[in-house]
Amino acid sequence: MPIEHLEEYYANVIDSVGDGVIVLDIQGLVTLLNPAAEEMVGISQRQARKAHFSDLFKGEEILLDMVQKTAQTGMTISDHENIILKKVGRLIPVSATTSPLMKADGDRIGTILILRDLTNIRELEDAVRQADRLSSLGALAAGLAHEIKNPLGGIKGAAQLLEMELPDNPELRDYTRVMLKEVQRVNRIVEDLLALASPRKLELSKVNLHKVLGDILLLQKRAVDGRRITFIQQFDPSIPPILADESLLTQLFLNLIKNAVEAVGDGGR
Repeated sequence: MPIEHLEEYYANVIDSVGDGVIVLDIQGLVTLLNPAAEEMVGISQRQARKAHFSDLFKGEEILLDMVQKTAQTGMTISDHENIILKKVGRLIPVSATTSPLMKADGDRIGTILILRDLTNIRELEDAVRQADRLSSLGALAAGLAHEIKNPLGGIKGAAQLLEMELPDNPELRDYTRVMLKEVQRVNRIVEDLLALASPRKLELSKVNLHKVLGDILLLQKRAVDGRRITFIQQFDPSIPPILADESLLTQLFLNLIKNAVEAVGDGGR
């Protein structure tokens, strides 16, 4: 292969490398900067060529020190943990290796700096740490959930006994019915805590929206006794039962209504 074609071939190889490659001559002047390095350091090949490395990389003390030591000793030096590039307006974690550039006869003619972008690796490490935190949170939630389930069973039993002892009063029985339903909903929330790492599947059934909203309003009206707040129910009787998870829908509408109550203050609808 002719020498000019060989040089072009090697240049194409270096340009195709995913890591940043910066080549310095024996005086520390930049002779080559591949596209990956241009992107990482925010300097073009045209800007960098024949500029001194120490001028281009002011403030990057670790890189300057590595290049200097390799140039002086001929040793290969690597740093995989401590380097953060700040050249392109954002922080880029990189690993770096400096190696001597040698001729075939063993003479040292410069230094090669290899930069590897660690952004994806750091993001993966963060994701693993987050998963560990979630696992710990799940264990804590499971412990709390077990502590809550015991008194919850007592509340449910007391509400059932109360319902049996109440006189034949539809309004009072409505309250106990809602109490039992809310105990069951809290129990479902507790079960969700127990399955924090793997949320439960939707439990779909035919749900009457009017009944769900009516039960919520029954409790909320009592919760705002003494405040100048009026609830107006305007349900569309043509809405049929829908296929949904009743517990999650109840939680959704309860949150919306509680937020509305807080938003209107002491006078509103």
